[in-house]
Amino acid sequence: MDRYAQVLLIAIPVFIGLMLIEAFYSWWIGKFSFRSMDTISSLSSGTTNTLKSVLNLTLVVISYGWLVDKVALFEFESSWVKWILSFIAIDFAGYWSHRLNHSINIFWNRHIVHHSSEEFNLACALRQPISTLVSLGFIFLFPAALLGLPTGLIAEISALHLFLQFWYHTKHIPKLGWLEYVIVTPSQHRVHHAINDIYLDKNLSAIFCVWDRMFGTFQEELEEEPCVYGVKKAVETWNPILINWQHMWRLIQDAWRTKSWGDKFKLWFMPTGWRPNDVKKKYPIEYTKDPFRQVKYDTEGSTLFHIWSWFQYLMATFLMTHMLIYLADIGFPNLFLYGGFLFLMIYSYSSLMDREKIALIFEILKAAFGLGIIYSTGDWFLLNNFIPGGTIFFASYLILSVFVVAYFVQYDIKKVLVSE
Repeated sequence: MDRYAQVLLIAIPVFIGLMLIEAFYSWWIGKFSFRSMDTISSLSSGTTNTLKSVLNLTLVVISYGWLVDKVALFEFESSWVKWILSFIAIDFAGYWSHRLNHSINIFWNRHIVHHSSEEFNLACALRQPISTLVSLGFIFLFPAALLGLPTGLIAEISALHLFLQFWYHTKHIPKLGWLEYVIVTPSQHRVHHAINDIYLDKNLSAIFCVWDRMFGTFQEELEEEPCVYGVKKAVETWNPILINWQHMWRLIQDAWRTKSWGDKFKLWFMPTGWRPNDVKKKYPIEYTKDPFRQVKYDTEGSTLFHIWSWFQYLMATFLMTHMLIYLADIGFPNLFLYGGFLFLMIYSYSSLMDREKIALIFEILKAAFGLGIIYSTGDWFLLNNFIPGGTIFFASYLILSVFVVAYFVQYDIKKVLVSE
């Protein structure tokens, strides 16, 4: 895990740097592809996913290591052969896992967050889930296990494989000629994120587009059909934690409300979007029927409100960076306390971004949680080692933040709501 944290400490600045380049370029050509709140929501989603990974908050039913020990039929001596086969095996597994997420109701819940942005940019790539609580990767990595591909190599290449999917989340790279027949390109992935009927559930490959062409899920981007982004049932929130569980909550409600016992059980495993007839009639859900009439979710606020939202995100990023640097020294179970605080922090400021007055309650809870840890330990997880006087600075921030959020709830948000 320390090694993974070190990789993240390199990858995160690279990703942010590339996003800044994209933002500047899109502004320079007059096609700015970022919105303030949407971007903060995307970046915060990436933070929550990082925290989940670092804290190992996923139940592994059957580990790949156990599987390869039991079923391996081969053992390759050549390192480059193992590397190539591992990459192909992971990409093959990624295709089918991705296809499952798009095909079955319960699995869509762990993928909806990635599609939830109504923009398409590099920040959108960081919308990764925290709702994958049970790992079923062993199913799709069975071919890799049969080949006897080593566990450590699979783990390392899986991280690389994920990072390589970042670059193609952009509207500013056109079609790439013959590469369109080899790898997944920005054009292909724009199709994947679009809610146009012709584009739905297409281009599911991660690196090599051969899987889509082989299994009938390929769709070219059409000039006459511009991509419209998001999900059919708009999430209408900037809160990444809520987005992760919206679909699951609707499934739970439908299972409770339907009178058919059969439907209570089968709705979880039916195609994505399926609902029992009695529930569908009594509790209709509005979906986007004409993507070209899409009204993007937005929340108004003063310039100061936007500046504060960005400050809160940057503060969360600073704290997560500190946690990653001192991961081994902080150790468990203190890492769970640190992670829990950051989840609460993100929930608080993203609720404020949604203009929810309850944000003040979560901000008070956040301050009480943080100050309680500082009072009981005399430090904030070795923050003084990171920055001299860091704990005093952080305690001051916690107190100030409550008053600032109270101001926004009492004046800024109320003013916007009255004007509406």
